Amino acid sequence: MAVEEDAAQSYLPSKKKSESEDDKRRKKIVPGSLMKALMRPGGGESNPSDGDQVIYHCTVRTLDGVVVDSTRSEYGGKGIPIRNVLGKNKMILGLLEGIPTMLKGEVAMVVCDDLGVLKKVIDEGQGWESPREPYEVQAWISAKTADGKLILSHTEGEPYFFTFGKSEVPKGLEMGIGTMAGKEKAVIYVTKQYLTPSPLLPEIEGYEEIHFEVELVHFIQVRDVLGDGRLIKRRLQDGKGEFPMDCPLHDSLLRVHYKGMLLNEKKTVFYDTRVDNQGEPLEFSSGEGMVPEGFEMCVRLMLPGEIALVTCPPDYAYDKFSRPANVPEGAHVAWEIELLGFEMPKDWTGLNFQSIMDEAEKIRVTGNRLFKEGKFELAKAKYEKVLREFNHVNPQTDEDGKVFLDTRNLLHLNVAACFLKMGECRKSIEACNKVLDATPVHVKALYRRGMAYMAAGDFEEARNDFQMMIKIDKSAEPDATAALSKLKKQEQEVERKALKQFKGLFDKKPGEISEVQIEERAAVDEISGENQKNSEGSSSEWDESPDFPAAVAAPPVGWFYNLWPTGGRLFSALGFQICTVL
Repeated sequence: MAVEEDAAQSYLPSKKKSESEDDKRRKKIVPGSLMKALMRPGGGESNPSDGDQVIYHCTVRTLDGVVVDSTRSEYGGKGIPIRNVLGKNKMILGLLEGIPTMLKGEVAMVVCDDLGVLKKVIDEGQGWESPREPYEVQAWISAKTADGKLILSHTEGEPYFFTFGKSEVPKGLEMGIGTMAGKEKAVIYVTKQYLTPSPLLPEIEGYEEIHFEVELVHFIQVRDVLGDGRLIKRRLQDGKGEFPMDCPLHDSLLRVHYKGMLLNEKKTVFYDTRVDNQGEPLEFSSGEGMVPEGFEMCVRLMLPGEIALVTCPPDYAYDKFSRPANVPEGAHVAWEIELLGFEMPKDWTGLNFQSIMDEAEKIRVTGNRLFKEGKFELAKAKYEKVLREFNHVNPQTDEDGKVFLDTRNLLHLNVAACFLKMGECRKSIEACNKVLDATPVHVKALYRRGMAYMAAGDFEEARNDFQMMIKIDKSAEPDATAALSKLKKQEQEVERKALKQFKGLFDKKPGEISEVQIEERAAVDEISGENQKNSEGSSSEWDESPDFPAAVAAPPVGWFYNLWPTGGRLFSALGFQICTVL
């Protein structure tokens, strides 16, 4: 089979998944079974990858040159290119492997012996979304043998209904339907190796090839949002636009009607905006923790006008959110949600520098509010959003450049503060380093990094930062001195606890070592707890600002990590002068 392609791409968010059916098919490729010939080079530097939308023309020929199917008008097609999302839509193996190697505008021929499943389009479908696991599908289906004998017909009464990915139709037929759009009509040729027993066709013995005539009547989008079957979004009514391009994937102002129900026998309704909110919809900004996490995750995947039923576990519903009085703790809930519309954030393209900085300030202030509310992940996302946008901002004057640099440094330090609150000291240090790379004498960055080093147990690095503060700016000396004093106390406490345990270790007989290890572990937990207490108790004029919140320690780390670099002095105190750290 030869495939001619003309590919273009655009970015779509990707989602990490376990080994897919496509991955399993790739493993069956043997040397010489798949070859590509470049017919016309493309442009650009990047190739499409999983999660990217690709738009391409395709002509399928047999090896002797007979055209089987084509999107190009000169070969009998309609001249409309195919739209697929790599890793999401089912594709024949030649396309699956060939397209990721191509550049935009490239034309190539891929020769592949994977003729197990082949599709010929009779009538083009609508849109570009195709069914995939665990979508619910309705289709008219008939089947004939290669010599034309009718063996199956679901063309009258009700369309055949099946759930994608549940082995309810033969494997090859499902692969073919997975490439179809709504209302599309096609013939899917399936050879023996892709004919598997199913409720649609229980008996497959004796058939070398079956031709399925399929009309995809309708499919219902069912999304396993978390990938573990706990948070499920089921589309009840189609919305307007194309999924996911017309969904509110980015932070937006959304308007929804919803009805919340407990997943009990009575499906008890605990809230309905049309009843309990005087008929007014709920209006909220995504990305600000204003609704339960599972609710927001699913609304982001909806189209305007769409109605969806969401079933949600308690940890993504109200166990971590303000719980309505009539929702018991640990309750699984369902929401019937209608997305009325949404407003995207203002596009910065074409704005002057001052307008851009005004927009950045609004987002930063929102981030500060989220930080004060303890929503550190959401606050960090706000700061990082502005930093990403800043990659495309080019100040034109020295004054604008200074304002821009100061604002960017402030945002990086806010990100560092979020990481520290989340217990990720190393990432906090990295964020501070971005400021110090641009401004090596930035006193607040030194202070923040010193606090992160101290929380992580890197006492010597912390001391260096606090001492550097004094050298750079005498006005920072009171805060640096206070930090050094706290650092000294923390070091002494670590040494005292560890010294006690080392003495116990060397006083014990060999058979009692295991008991000492248990005591030692308890003592280390006590040291780590003391470190966190000391760090949270810091006070500085910079800590009072929402842009420079108080530091906290990382989660407890190993005792040996807390012990160094003071371990050398400790061994000396124990009389082990010959010990060397390797």
